[in-house]
Amino acid sequence: MGIIEWGILFIKNLILDLGYPGIILLMAIESACIPIPSEIIMPFSGWLVYEGEMDLIAASIAGALGCTLGSIIAYVAGFYGGRAFILRYGRYILIDEKALGAAERLFSKYGDSIVFFSRVLPIIRTFISLPAGMAKMNFLHFVILSFLGSLPWCFALVYAGFALGPSWESLLEIFRGLDLIIIGAIVVILIWLILRRRNKMKTK
Repeated sequence: MGIIEWGILFIKNLILDLGYPGIILLMAIESACIPIPSEIIMPFSGWLVYEGEMDLIAASIAGALGCTLGSIIAYVAGFYGGRAFILRYGRYILIDEKALGAAERLFSKYGDSIVFFSRVLPIIRTFISLPAGMAKMNFLHFVILSFLGSLPWCFALVYAGFALGPSWESLLEIFRGLDLIIIGAIVVILIWLILRRRNKMKTK
């Protein structure tokens, strides 16, 4: 069994054993910058809704609560640790300077609102809480925006798993393709912003 298959089995077993608290725990781990994909957690929960083992709304709320709790952990790490701390210890949970830098640039460009909108962006949704903490964003606003941004994302994934039923795992390949497209778009936007800033500096 490969590491990916083992990871999927681990996620399934934890949710089957713990139910809604398992969803909260797994989504909190993902939002605390540890790479456990929500694209597996929530659609599998949707399949359990299809089987009558869970409720659609309750599973979605559990996912959003987990996202918010994990985001708070990352926020606190950024708030008290700062950039040097994150880069020093983040490598142990696969946080690199490139991912953190992308999140910092988006937060700098769009401010607090990116905390809400980033919840549907791959990679960025996991790391955006770090620059929010480093920038000392208002904590209550951060919590509210994190929950409100996470809820529709979690609901969409649960509903997709519910709608597909036994074929829910087909979503994994779809999301892999979408992630690549979105990541490519983010890279293009960042390059455009950098070039635009350089041109403005040259014209001054």
